[in-house]
Amino acid sequence: MMQAKLLATFGDDLMVVNTARVSMSKRHESFDPDSDTSLIRYLAREGHWSPFSHPKAQFSVHMPIFAARQWEKHRVGSTRAYDIYDHNEVSRRYVDSEPEFYAPEVWRSRPADNIKQGSGAPLPNNEQSGCSWILTSAYNDAKTAYRDLLDSGVAPEQARMVLPQSMYTTWIETGSLYYWSRLCLLRLDNHAQQEIRMITRQIYDAMAEAFPVSWNALMLDVAVPREMP
Repeated sequence: MMQAKLLATFGDDLMVVNTARVSMSKRHESFDPDSDTSLIRYLAREGHWSPFSHPKAQFSVHMPIFAARQWEKHRVGSTRAYDIYDHNEVSRRYVDSEPEFYAPEVWRSRPADNIKQGSGAPLPNNEQSGCSWILTSAYNDAKTAYRDLLDSGVAPEQARMVLPQSMYTTWIETGSLYYWSRLCLLRLDNHAQQEIRMITRQIYDAMAEAFPVSWNALMLDVAVPREMP
């Protein structure tokens, strides 16, 4: 099952305001709901991102490879200090355990009007089971080929070539509060792939709980549905 699990956090809303106030040699020992909330909203509204770079959050993400590689594209341009992230992923150069594959609950149609990106409405019910059968057959063939290669003495780093993009991968990703807000701004958009939006919503909810005031200010203009499709 696709999942983004919060592992650890560093800092809080108070860290954001104290980082901003250091320029005036000031510091609060506790979070003031009025003045500190106003300051955070000001920082987010005016694009003062560096105070949001100090708090950090670490997630373990479990996602099929085809979605994971699309996920990585939000990192393009993440070169500024407050955008930096860290990423470590399970490698099948070393791991040769039984692969796990993603299977969609609903098959979606090709989008209408010759649109290249995304998907359309669900396929008719009479097509759903046939598509699932095709997928299951492909998975069984891939698992058999993978195991046969390993049993023949092939190195895991080569045997993995027969595994499909729908195989799950797991990685740990650590980034700043600002980094995660930037990711969610991009990946909760209606144009993002549905599987990615489902994972991003989990991150959104976890960050909203860990950094409630800052997250609300950073994501103020983003309409997030209560239930993701």
